[in-house]
Amino acid sequence: MPGFETWDEIRIAYHVARAGTVSGAAEALGVHHATVIRHVDALEARLGLRLFQRHARGYTPTEAGIELMQVAGATDDQFAQLAARLGGGGTAMEGELTITSIPELAPLLVPALIRFGAAHPALAVRLLTDTRVYRLEYGEAHVAIRASDRPQEPDNVVQPFGRIRYALYAAPEYVAAHGRPDGAEELARHRCVGPDRPDTPVPFLRWLAGHVPASALVFRGSDLATLERAVLDGAGVGFLPPWKAQGMVEILPAREEWDAVLWLVSHVDLHRSAKVQAALGHLKAAAEAWALD
Repeated sequence: MPGFETWDEIRIAYHVARAGTVSGAAEALGVHHATVIRHVDALEARLGLRLFQRHARGYTPTEAGIELMQVAGATDDQFAQLAARLGGGGTAMEGELTITSIPELAPLLVPALIRFGAAHPALAVRLLTDTRVYRLEYGEAHVAIRASDRPQEPDNVVQPFGRIRYALYAAPEYVAAHGRPDGAEELARHRCVGPDRPDTPVPFLRWLAGHVPASALVFRGSDLATLERAVLDGAGVGFLPPWKAQGMVEILPAREEWDAVLWLVSHVDLHRSAKVQAALGHLKAAAEAWALD
């Protein structure tokens, strides 16, 4: 099993591969370029193969080098995530606070987190909004806001955070041009905005895909922001949360089966830390004013 000296060599070689030059790796690591060269040479000698092709422009990984760097990169990321996780505990209200959320909540979260950051100036707040599930156990985030089914990962603390209600709307210009559907049974004769795939996990989009023929879905998309924009711009009948539907024509009122149930999630190791508790309390207080229901 390689020791710390070997890991230092691998880590330095990984940074050479990332930078493409010895000087770039030395600058990133804060060491002398001769140290970088010595460690790379020692690692190649230890493995008995070439990891890099040397040329005037720098270092290019060989096939073996690419394979080793992929493993080293994953390991380096895991160490960074572990450090973030271990550094997140305690009573200090400083460092980074990372929150991950569904993108639809960003317009509400941003002002709330700006206020939180202003109250705790030693904290750097990060808001990550994309569709992938961040791994709290690896320290990828301190708090997650997730939608629909209750999260089941072990060692997570899960708390209810409300729900986003969705109703069916159309833009006034759409109604002026095509009329207003009189009930769900008339949707099949209208132009609808819906999911790209009928097996979508989003409850209201799954309902729509099951209640109108594919020919009625004249505008499709893979994410909610795109679909909401299409409805607002008059592409057809589609779903919006009421707080985004000012000036729109309601086609069908909100139903419980269409709700996106929200959960606040934190890892048990960090749940009691001062900054996570402060963030959870602030988010719960902010949510009361959002009137998502």
